[in-house]
Amino acid sequence: MMSIVIMQPYVFPYIGYFQLIQAADVFVFYDDVNYINKGWINRNRILLNGKDQLFTIPCKEASQNKLIKDIEVLHDEKGGQKLLATMQVAYKKAPFYNEVYPVIEQTIRIKEGATIADLSINSVVNICQYLGLKKVFKRSSEEYSNRELKKADRLIDICHKEGIVHYINASGGREIYTKEYYKEQGIDIDFLMPEKVEYTQFGNEFVPWLSMIDVLMFNSVEEIKERILPSYKFE
Repeated sequence: MMSIVIMQPYVFPYIGYFQLIQAADVFVFYDDVNYINKGWINRNRILLNGKDQLFTIPCKEASQNKLIKDIEVLHDEKGGQKLLATMQVAYKKAPFYNEVYPVIEQTIRIKEGATIADLSINSVVNICQYLGLKKVFKRSSEEYSNRELKKADRLIDICHKEGIVHYINASGGREIYTKEYYKEQGIDIDFLMPEKVEYTQFGNEFVPWLSMIDVLMFNSVEEIKERILPSYKFE
């Protein structure tokens, strides 16, 4: 049975996001919904000097009254260089730095006029290419003309349009969506519950749930695919 995941695009998201990708056959970037201020669309956390450090992609006139796909990234060459320099300082001694840094650099060096949806989607797709995860990726803004539908009904309509009856949501969706409502519409919904996975960082106390960048820097592709990506369960 084929499965679908529909998620807002986040910049270099945490491991749970990639576990959703691993579990899906079709992954839809939900980019034509409202932007969330102080959410994870344009920021995440890395490990710096043994502590979690927030990094942010600056955007032009970001507002919760705008759609994610319509918010332009602030094209600032110095700002991009500063962020890359922070990544270098944070991870230059990590075991897989040489392999992973080019993925980050490729994502951060965007063209003028790019949106935060573009950058965030690229961050996910570039990592999937590095890991060898071959999935069908789609953007809701390009594929589905159903924005008049609200919340669960729109997600269900996307499932119907794809001909897929198994919808996988993040764990937080349990507070919003009920299995009974989806079942009435012919859709089985499961919630992916990430399990805490520890790995060696720099010998300090482990800091969990950082950006996927951290996972990549300290683990081989084989280790990630064999041990870390499968570390979840459904509820």
